[in-house]
Formats: sequence, C-alpha cells, structure tokens
Amino acid sequence: MVFQYPSTSTVDQKDIYHSVEVADPYRWLEDPDSEETRAWVEAQNQVTFGFLEQIPQREAIKQRLTKLWDYEKYSIPFQRGERYFYFKNDGLQNQSVLYTLNALDDEPRELLDPNKLSEDGTIALSGLAISDNGKWMAYGLSTSGSDWQEWLVRDVETGEDKSDRIHWVKFSGASWTSDHQGFFYSRYPEPNETSQFEDNNYFHKLYYHRLGTDQSEDVLVFELPEQKEALLGSDVTEDGNYLVISVRFGSAPKNLIYYKDLTVPNAPVVPLIDVLEAEYNLIDSEGSLFWFETNLNAPRGRVIAIDLQNPDDRREIIPEAAETLQSVSLFGNQFIVSYLKDAYSQIKILNLQGELIREVQLPEIGSVGGFGGERKNTETFYSFTSFTTPTTIYRYNLETGESTLFRQPQVDFNPSDYEVKQVFYQSKDGTQVPMFITHKKGLELDGNNLTRLYGYGGFNVSLTPSFSVANLVWMERGGVYAVPNLRGGGEYGEAWHQAGTKLNKQNVFDDFITAAEWLIEQRYTSPAKLAIAGGSNGGLLVGACMAQRPELFGAALPAVGVMDMLRFPKFTIGWAWTTDYGSPDVLEEFKALYAYSPLHNLKPGTSYPATLVTTADHDDRVVPAHSFKFAAALQAAHQGEQPVLIRIETKAGHGAGKPTAKIIEEITDQWAFLETVLNR
Repeated sequence: MVFQYPSTSTVDQKDIYHSVEVADPYRWLEDPDSEETRAWVEAQNQVTFGFLEQIPQREAIKQRLTKLWDYEKYSIPFQRGERYFYFKNDGLQNQSVLYTLNALDDEPRELLDPNKLSEDGTIALSGLAISDNGKWMAYGLSTSGSDWQEWLVRDVETGEDKSDRIHWVKFSGASWTSDHQGFFYSRYPEPNETSQFEDNNYFHKLYYHRLGTDQSEDVLVFELPEQKEALLGSDVTEDGNYLVISVRFGSAPKNLIYYKDLTVPNAPVVPLIDVLEAEYNLIDSEGSLFWFETNLNAPRGRVIAIDLQNPDDRREIIPEAAETLQSVSLFGNQFIVSYLKDAYSQIKILNLQGELIREVQLPEIGSVGGFGGERKNTETFYSFTSFTTPTTIYRYNLETGESTLFRQPQVDFNPSDYEVKQVFYQSKDGTQVPMFITHKKGLELDGNNLTRLYGYGGFNVSLTPSFSVANLVWMERGGVYAVPNLRGGGEYGEAWHQAGTKLNKQNVFDDFITAAEWLIEQRYTSPAKLAIAGGSNGGLLVGACMAQRPELFGAALPAVGVMDMLRFPKFTIGWAWTTDYGSPDVLEEFKALYAYSPLHNLKPGTSYPATLVTTADHDDRVVPAHSFKFAAALQAAHQGEQPVLIRIETKAGHGAGKPTAKIIEEITDQWAFLETVLNR
C-alpha cells in the first residue's frame, strides 16, 4: 500500500545554538489554534483513520477490550473524621464516582459524579482535599485533560457546593487548617487567554483561602519573586500546628523546606532546609519533632528526625537499606515502610527507633499502594496488583498485623493461563538491567511472536508490575509484553536515576535497544515482529530509538512524546525538565540533546518502522507541537511501504482524566495498527 500523506509546508526558520545553525521548517505547527494547523490536523486524521477503519479485526479488538473493561473498580477507602470515602467505577463509566459512608458496612452515598459534569466525560476530578472533620470537600476539576484546574468547595453532608471558586491552579493540592475554615493552595498568575495551553508557567505562589470569600481576598502566604521557577507545595501537620512548605526548582528530587507556626498569629515563614542538595518528604510530626524521608547521603533513601528547637541536629531513624525506599507512613508508634526490591514491592513495619517489627506478606511479586491515614488510626488499607492480578484491596490491622481481603475485582480471565518472569540482561556498558516479560503459557520461542517492548526511563519514575486490561487483550491475542527497568527511573534509587539524565541520557536508549536485542537473541521475537512503545518521556525514548536503530523494530508507538529537545523549555512546564534532560542553553548539554533529539535525527531516505504517533490537541504538559513536528519530519524522511501516521485526539490532554471511552478507542487503534503492520 502506497501512502499519500498530507502535504506539509515548510518555512525558512533557522536558529543558532552555540554557533550551530539548526533548521526548524515546521515551526508553524507550534501554533495549535491557527487555521493552517487545524487544517493539517484534520488532514492527518483523515489519512490515519482511513487506514485504521479498514483493519478487519479492529471491531473485534474493541469489543473484547470493552467486555473485559466492564468490571467494578474500587479505590482504596480513606477516613476523615467519622466518615469514609472511596471512588468506584461501575465498569465503563468515563470517570470514577466519589462516594461517602459513615461505616464501611453502611449504604454508600454518591458525593460527586464527574460524569454528570459533561456529556462526553471530558471534565475530570483532578484534585481532592477533605477537611479533617469530614465536613468540607475542596475539589479540583480539569477540562479536556488540561493541567489547569478550577477548585470548588462542597458540603459533604448536603452535597451542595458553596460559592467558592478558585482559578488558575496548577501542580497543587489543597491543605486544610485544623479549624476547617479554609485551606492553603498554590496558583499561577492569570495567563493569556489565547495561549494559556502553550505559555511558560512561572511565579507559583502559595495562598490561603477562607471559606465563603472571593478568591480576590485570598491571603498571599509565601512566594519567591526572585526565583520564578520555584514550585510550591504545602502540607498542614496532622496536629494542625504547622504549615510545611516544599520548594522545588524543576523535576529533580531535591527541595527546600520552610515552615510556619499556625498557632501564632502572623507568624513568619521560616526556612528549615535552605540548601538545595537533597529531597525531603514530610512523614509526620509530634510537637516540634518532624520526621522526613530523604535521599541526603543516601541515594536509596532513609528516614531522619529534625527537631525545630534544634534544627541542625538531624537524627537518623531508618538507615539506607539495600532496597530503594519508596514511601513511609506513621500510625501510632509504627512506621510502615514501602521498599522496592528489583522493581517490586516489599512492606516492612518498624518501630519509632527504626527496628523491624514484621514484614507484610504479599501474595506474589507485584506493586503495593496505600497505607495512608491518620496517626490515631488502628487500621489502614492497601492495594496490591501484578501483571496478572487486577488491583485488589486489603484491610490491614495495625495492632495484629493481619491483612484481610476487602475488595477483589472480578475480571473475565484466568490468571493461571499466563506466566510472568523477571530476567536480567547486560546493557551496552555492562550494566545489569531487569526486565519483566509476560505472555500466555506455552509460548514457542521461535522468533515469530508479536512483542511490545514498553519503557520510560526518566524523572526517577519506577515501572512496577501492574494489571492492565489493554495488556491482557494484547497477550490473549498471542502477544508478548516486556517492560525493562531502564536507567533514569527510580527503581534503584537516585544513582540509577542520575545514570540516565543529562549527559548520561544515551544510557537510557542503550538500555532499551539492548532489551530489544536480548528479546530477539532469546527468540521471543524478531525485528519484523517487535514494537516499541512509551508515553511522554517514554515517547521521547521511542522516538530516539527508532531514529538511532530503525532496522531493529517493526513498529513504534510514541505517545505524547517530547520530540524537540531544543525547544522543549519554551512551553508550559517544559523548563522544569532541564533538571533531567539538561538545557540547550548550556553548550555540553546542547551537544547531547542535539545528538539524540528525535526531531533532529531523522535521516531522509531511511526506511523507518511503521509508526503511529499519538497526541492530543489540549495537551498542555507536552504540547502537541512536539508530535506534530516529528510526524511531519518523519513523513518527509521516510522511504518505505510501512505507514507512518499520527492520531490526534480532540478534547483530551496528556492522559490524566481521559474518559474510559476515549482510552478504549485509542488502545483499539494501537493494537489493530500493530497487528496489521507486524503481520505483513
């Protein structure tokens, strides 16, 4: 099949970076609202959907996805005051519904159904904070997948909203004061209406909002006007005595800590950690004693105690372990510590001196979430999932250490039909990298299996085992699913993360390419049957690897990827990624970025893998211009019979809050595309 791609005009745009002239012929696609860009999007979608709609098995894939997706999904319940709260999705609802109840065996009452806020499910609940007495609920709404939020306040008892409206919130939660009369939140200045989804986000400020007042009356609590890139987060301690402020500068795991005594009227904001050298996450406090999780002198993490009366005395409570510290919570006199061992969860219970009380026995290798709540609680809840275990919720007795099953989903498949293994392979420089491989039992290692290699490799993010209906359908139809834990992630702590950043970023691509070669060598698959996939930073991963080794892959699915590594800091929150990627303004970092930037390393006349780029018109995290420009350059450079297409979703963003219906449609198209191009 010979493809006639839409004509994409070019402009004579050239930029100079450190005396290097770089052409940017598709610069005009950076304006998502221009008539020319809109026409280009429509033309590209016509070609893409024209191809997808003629795939015979597309409808069967959609029907199976829809059937398997249709099961009840529950979140971990949590308690505020005398009430419990949880989310539930009946199966195919576009958005999960929030319920409340007084006791766990009571009849639940619907508190907020986001599905009623829009006909197509594109308004999502993206933030939630309930006052400690369980009376008030502050909640943030996002439209069409945008990071921008509008916050409202609802009376939990009546289900009625108050008049409060908080605008221009982004990258912020809400922290209630102990008197339940208001909350702290962070926001940006009001943006330009016509370019709010593209402009840089600077000058985050922390405010206090009092219930029943207009936002214009909110009190500015803290700002750093000389440091426009500061990102401000806040927590009120459980006793209500202190406001703890975290200040970050980008995406690196480093922050400053300030605090404000809320028991003293007009108390100043005081620095506690004023050197940007490590990460500090507040666990809990008792009087003036604060417990923090930190990577200071401990790349795999540890727990320290700091007394505000003597802040220079920092006492180690839980030393760094061989495993990577993921999270810590405190109940009564027990720390619940979640570790990662080779990218799967371990849970340990320690006393306040850091001594082991017991380990929580888990069903198998998998991932654990939860263990949240208030320090006075005697029970908590946690979730467990694996590649073949749908998210199951357990109730945990903190006094006896007993776990009891609380919610177990019913999905129409037999887990024993599948096998999961973890292998370790050697990357290009000799580093041992773990990889999970999941498939149907009885798989023949004959090199002919359709295989999807999925990766991320950045921003200290760990890829751990989790259940996915999408992956299940892929494996049901004979596919292999492989997930390597690449450098740049957080699986082995900060050293593993740093080994995949800035001038070391090529390590991530080498790890991914070597994973592909290992799968081929072990006869799981062959280049013609192998697809690579990833989203956001993982989209960059796919773009870079298909540019570097086009002959190694049969197909590529780069989703909402960062593809222009020279201009990414110029849009929305992109400047914050320079802590991971480096900056094009720094000579050595520019050289590294330019050497792997997917947009700049496509070579005319090359036969690239069949490609389905996916993005969304309202993505204000990784703006769609990245994917637009990459797709245009790929279509111009590609010389081969395999299709290189772009699928552009409307009224959607980076992925968070995407309606179930849109998720199923997108996965349907991706799987149908892969089956078609990999079986040629």
